[in-house]
Amino acid sequence: MTLSRKDLTTEKQNPVSHKIDSRSAYEIIEIMNNQDATIADKVKDVLPEISRVVDMAVTAIKNGHHVFYVGAGTSGRLGVLDASEVPPTYSAPRNWFQGIIAGGREALERSIEGAEDHPEDAIRDLKEFGVEKGDLVIGIASSGATPYVVSALKYGISIHAGTAYLICNPTPLIPVDADVVIAVDVGPEIVTGSTRMKSGTATKMVLNMISTAAMIRIGKVYSNLMVDLQVVNNKLQDRGSRIIAKMTGLSYETAGDALNQSGGSVKTAVVMTMKKVNRKEAKELLDSYNGNLRGVIGDIDDTLL
Repeated sequence: MTLSRKDLTTEKQNPVSHKIDSRSAYEIIEIMNNQDATIADKVKDVLPEISRVVDMAVTAIKNGHHVFYVGAGTSGRLGVLDASEVPPTYSAPRNWFQGIIAGGREALERSIEGAEDHPEDAIRDLKEFGVEKGDLVIGIASSGATPYVVSALKYGISIHAGTAYLICNPTPLIPVDADVVIAVDVGPEIVTGSTRMKSGTATKMVLNMISTAAMIRIGKVYSNLMVDLQVVNNKLQDRGSRIIAKMTGLSYETAGDALNQSGGSVKTAVVMTMKKVNRKEAKELLDSYNGNLRGVIGDIDDTLL
């Protein structure tokens, strides 16, 4: 059976929000909250697919390639947001995760919704970003019907990049032979067709999972601590000092001194302290384990963590 837009779950009316325009402010947000509470279970249903995409992202990055989120409208903005938060959180290179949005950077601040209807622009944009064989292209489209995203995925397939298709319907309106399809069935939106709501929430959750789990698997986290933090402001100076103190048993003040001596790198400071080496030697040790702190210091006393 050929689907049309009216068949999409996200385009159907939600009986729960019938006559919502006659409700009080509290009743409106209570309905929204109750519906939002269902999203985590819907995401749970597709954890196997998300896990596969995490493994693909790790493989791409470890092989010197990159992950590209591609979307339009809300989907594109969420992709750019997630990609932009990886470098400051994990001291990761800016090109490991990149967001491409239909309409370009201007579309981040104002609606350029017509941009999604130009599939040729996707090919141009992916070429400009240097997408190549070995990269991972993650197309994001709540409906599974966005021409820009479909074109990006087909281009990714044609150059032998890895591909994943993140949608918020049971099946995409326009099927693509992607390596993985992550279909989060969020159900009808509170305001019919407003996919910035439940679909946006689900998309944010899935993208957070992909980037966070990939960074953990690559070694950017020790236990649950943000050890690859690089100090660039007072907040991170404080957080870094507390992490070092927790892992090494140093006082907060001494940990802060170690952080300064390391050049603002938590990982380096921990290795300097625990291995009793200088900054240069600590960096060499980390490099020998591809930056994996656990590889250098092994397991530490759980009571410290």
